[in-house]
Amino acid sequence: MAGKAYAVTHSDAEWRQILTPDQYDVMRAHGTEAPGSCALLLEKRPGTFSCVACNQPLFASKKKFESGTGWPSFNDPIEGAVETSVDRTLGMVRTEVHCANCGSHLGHVFDDGPPPTHLRYCINGIAMNFIPD
Repeated sequence: MAGKAYAVTHSDAEWRQILTPDQYDVMRAHGTEAPGSCALLLEKRPGTFSCVACNQPLFASKKKFESGTGWPSFNDPIEGAVETSVDRTLGMVRTEVHCANCGSHLGHVFDDGPPPTHLRYCINGIAMNFIPD
């Protein structure tokens, strides 16, 4: 993510104006929201989850599943919507997920999801908007 030019860019001051303090902490400072704290965890209507920072469509609701982790989970993003990078924080190696359009941190992806992909995109709900069909 570092050094890459994204289609949507802002200065740190601009990001702080665009995002709430909690969104900034997650999306720009790589924080994590408390499990079970986001209303999108319970969202079950048909629609699309998009990036709060730039409105990039990220996940179709039909790819959402209940993982029991406390964060919205998906088994596949919309093609080209997200990118990944290696995250070595917290004394472990994980795969970070960020928006391909603005580079904002969304969450992490794990290989313990359901078929057919066996992936679990564990995404901070505060980093997304939901647009019903």
